[in-house]
Amino acid sequence: MKEKIVVIEIDEQGNSSLDLAGFEGKGCAVVAKDFQGGDSVTNTRHKREFYLQTGGKKLQQEGQ
Repeated sequence: MKEKIVVIEIDEQGNSSLDLAGFEGKGCAVVAKDFQGGDSVTNTRHKREFYLQTGGKKLQQEGQ
């Protein structure tokens, strides 16, 4: 099983950031939502791993 790491940083102004490592596909979005709770999100950036396919499912290519 691949190691998963969650890094939460809170700056002096109370702004926080969340970095998820070792997650693939949209599963990281689910984990991020759990950490978000009732807080609002002002900026989201997806890493390359977000776009990886998981569970053996293949995305259909446009035009097929």
